[in-house]
Amino acid sequence: MLPRTIALSGLMLFAADGIAQKRYPDALPPAESAKTFQLREEFGIEAFVTEPDVLSPVDLVFDASGNAFVVEMGDYPYDARPGHFKGRIRLLKDTDGDGKIDKSYVFADGLPSATSVLPYRDGLLVCAAPDILLLHDTDGDFKADTREVVFTGFFARNSEAQITSMRYGVDNWIYANNNGQAGMITSPLMPDVPPVNVAGGSFRFRLDKKLFEAESGSGQFGLAMDEWGHRFYTQNTLHIQQTPIAWRYLHRHNYLPSFRSDVNISDHELEMFQKSATPYWRQQRSDRRQAKYDSLKTGFTEYARDHFTGASGGTFYGGNGFPQAFQGNIFTGDVAGNLVHRDIISSSNNSPVFTASRDNGEKDREFLAATDPWFRPANLTSGPDGYLYIVDMYRQHIETPVSIPEDLKKDMDFANGEQYGRIWRIFPKESSKRPVLLPDLRAKTSAELVALLEHPNQWWRLNAQRILVEKHAPGAAPRFKSVEKQEESVLPDLIRMTGHADPRARIHAIYTLEAIGGLDATIIQRALSDAHAGVREHAVILAEKYPEFLPEIIRLTNDASTQVACQAALSVGQFNSKESLAALAAVAEKRSEDASWRLAVLSSDTGSSPEMMQLLASRRTFFNATTPGKLKLVEDFGYIAGARNARNDITSLLDLLNTSAAFSDPQWTVAALTGLSKGVKKSANKKEAEKAVSKNLRKLENHSSDAIRRQVSELKKALDIH
Repeated sequence: MLPRTIALSGLMLFAADGIAQKRYPDALPPAESAKTFQLREEFGIEAFVTEPDVLSPVDLVFDASGNAFVVEMGDYPYDARPGHFKGRIRLLKDTDGDGKIDKSYVFADGLPSATSVLPYRDGLLVCAAPDILLLHDTDGDFKADTREVVFTGFFARNSEAQITSMRYGVDNWIYANNNGQAGMITSPLMPDVPPVNVAGGSFRFRLDKKLFEAESGSGQFGLAMDEWGHRFYTQNTLHIQQTPIAWRYLHRHNYLPSFRSDVNISDHELEMFQKSATPYWRQQRSDRRQAKYDSLKTGFTEYARDHFTGASGGTFYGGNGFPQAFQGNIFTGDVAGNLVHRDIISSSNNSPVFTASRDNGEKDREFLAATDPWFRPANLTSGPDGYLYIVDMYRQHIETPVSIPEDLKKDMDFANGEQYGRIWRIFPKESSKRPVLLPDLRAKTSAELVALLEHPNQWWRLNAQRILVEKHAPGAAPRFKSVEKQEESVLPDLIRMTGHADPRARIHAIYTLEAIGGLDATIIQRALSDAHAGVREHAVILAEKYPEFLPEIIRLTNDASTQVACQAALSVGQFNSKESLAALAAVAEKRSEDASWRLAVLSSDTGSSPEMMQLLASRRTFFNATTPGKLKLVEDFGYIAGARNARNDITSLLDLLNTSAAFSDPQWTVAALTGLSKGVKKSANKKEAEKAVSKNLRKLENHSSDAIRRQVSELKKALDIH
């Protein structure tokens, strides 16, 4: 349905000739707004639903029956006020299968700053800081009548910095962004579980196993997960980032030097190609900031346009409706630039970090750009039909008011547009539009769901897996118990699927078996030698529970796939043995020039133990050249020894510096002493230095290298040795 009127909202200014001019343009009806879209020629775009059936939308998800659930952020951009919460969940239904929404229901309202939804069992998980809620409609009236707090304690101020972007992963974990905000998270469902601190990262959880963990990455609004579970997340000025190492590895001990787990993987930096005019307030603010930077001679450049400042909603396209060249791409909106950007993801031979690049046909343009400045692509999703959906918040202004000078925002109505909202559907032009197929996955038998694990559309595979897990996992919902008894065991079908020709079907089957208790060592062993790197990578993770697979994991540290090899190095660090020590030493010798590989080694107790440096020194291969990466590894190793400050850690390293021929080049000794000094200063284990330490330092004090003597002096100060 279309609105009867469009509000006139632009501020009227008067030029010198007395003719009125608008500072901010008015809103356009959906059909007129669509005419301003400049889209790749291969595609068409149409309205899926518009106001008043949807208002201020920021997230969209399709449930197992094809119903669309939309998050409406009516509070934006202000903090939600208790008693006046405007967050809503809208349920949209296509009852006749014509591909158009004909029923709209308010499924839930009065929510504080709702940002994200995800179907779970027969309900809906909702991010509504400070909580994650589970909503259920128990009487079939299309309105949630129960609300259960699943987790609580999340940061609840500034709607642009709250928890967002829940995604169901192929490994059965639900992942979400936290923007690195502080929070001690508890669950009323798990009262015996200690609070989890999520500061500095994001998080993941599994309700089937009652698990909640912090996760690496400080994503803001947008989380793209590819078919193998690699996470790519959005931050307003950095449109695509990745963290190659999971939190559980980076925090195996607390002594690593400071590091940033987020990696900007874009090879084209912040540049975008905007078609809309620069808003008056933004140009004025940028001019003022630039004048200040220039006066201070900072060298900074403030951009008013054509650079990402409102990146949002990064989404992996795993559908089957687009041409092959667009499959596996990541699409990201920019609400300030009124556009949708596309990245092609590629891997490297040297680093586990991926690279995001522009397509050759988009070197000087975007996948979609609008001249309508109200077009606000806050989020995207891939639907069961294989097409791409754009969630258009459609607002006059998108910005945190505190970021705008007072004199400029006097004439700005930040709520203008809360009466609008559009969701657009993008489809390829060259083929006839697909007939709408309304899925009803919950009515399918387990055998039919297993068959869907080979579906070419990621939406079908993930939802089939999720429902299989909900039906057959220990503690399944009561309504599934009778169904499970009537059906034959699903295990034979799943085990056969682990040998399917499509590696995506194989990994879905493996993790479905993992969740329902049907995964055994035989399947994991076969997966460790799978032809596809994605299957091998996950097999390594699953093999961590089986000590007998350590030789296989060690073998895979030399895998042709960098992602597999790095994961194998991380997993080797879960074991404490001579074999794992030797394997990590080999990784250090071969891979130290990359920061991710250094972290893979040093984040484990084995890789940061005194025995590690002793082994490297005895083998001498590591010390055959003083490269920047190797020197950094030695410095970081020294930092860990100093920060840990355990018995023999510092003594062992100083012994090597004094006696090992491997440290004959002073650069190695300087690096180790530099790290030791920094680590000791940060150590929480303050203790009197052992006599052996003083003795070793006296030897180094007489070294011919000035740099070494200076670092010895620094270390003595840190250890309070006079």
